[in-house]
Amino acid sequence: MFQDYALANLTAIDETSNFYVLRGVDLHNVKGLLSLCAIRELTKGEVLIRPGEISSRMYLLLEGKLRVFLDNDEQEPIAILKPGESVGELSLIDKKPRSSLVVADEASKLLEVDSQMFWSLVQSSHEFAINLFSILAERLRGNNAAIVEINRLQQEYKRYATIDGLTGLYNRRWLDEILERQIERSKRDKIPLTLIMLDVDFFKKFNDTYGHQAGDIVLLELGKGLKNFFRPTDLIARYGGEEFTAILPNTSEEEAQAAAERVRKAVSQMKIEAMDGTKLPQITISLGIARMKDSDSMESLLDAADKALYRAKKAGRNCSSF
Repeated sequence: MFQDYALANLTAIDETSNFYVLRGVDLHNVKGLLSLCAIRELTKGEVLIRPGEISSRMYLLLEGKLRVFLDNDEQEPIAILKPGESVGELSLIDKKPRSSLVVADEASKLLEVDSQMFWSLVQSSHEFAINLFSILAERLRGNNAAIVEINRLQQEYKRYATIDGLTGLYNRRWLDEILERQIERSKRDKIPLTLIMLDVDFFKKFNDTYGHQAGDIVLLELGKGLKNFFRPTDLIARYGGEEFTAILPNTSEEEAQAAAERVRKAVSQMKIEAMDGTKLPQITISLGIARMKDSDSMESLLDAADKALYRAKKAGRNCSSF
């Protein structure tokens, strides 16, 4: 039996905190992805996976117990899976037919992660990728070639894990890499570069009043809005918490000021709803603008934008400042 999007209430994600594959993962950053997964319930004796079938799903065991057989259930199980463990990862990665039979040993509840969601989790959390490949390495440690390949993929995903799981924007890891390159390009080509740092006004008070779930929705919707409110050539990232950055290549101070005001007004007019359809209060943002100087490094440019943001807050919020 399926309960589609049964985790739509983000608070239910706490159930996944003990999963081996999520050890060290900041659930706050991936709960938006996990909340879109369905829950599958199995009765005792029901088959979850059959040998030879093609499937693009992995399962995280929330409750119950699963037996894993190499061929059929007339033999002894090769593994017993308990809450916190996962199954189905390898076939999802290599797209080859399943090689084992997995049966519910008792009534069980699983979180079903489809292919798109799986790769989104890999991209949004390098800790998830590291855990995943560690699990696979343990299962395949008798095959040295497989372990070498798993380690290679682990390092590759660790390098390219650049997506923020909650908002879908680029994350701080990506920002550090791209901003360094943009600064070098600006100095080399003698073109202006402007950085905007912004955050949600009174966000802590909003969270305290309406709850962290509502706060997550605000950040999610703001992330979507920023993609549309800035130009396609601008580079947007979630800096951390309720702070976001926008890199504006080849942009003068006047153009950056106009962009900041355009974005500020657009955000103040956003309509945001809770998951039950209840309208949430409109939000405002403060923005700090810093144009790169020839002597600037990445750290000094970020610091200048952060200080400009502080001045905007001191000026009363819902405004921008250089």
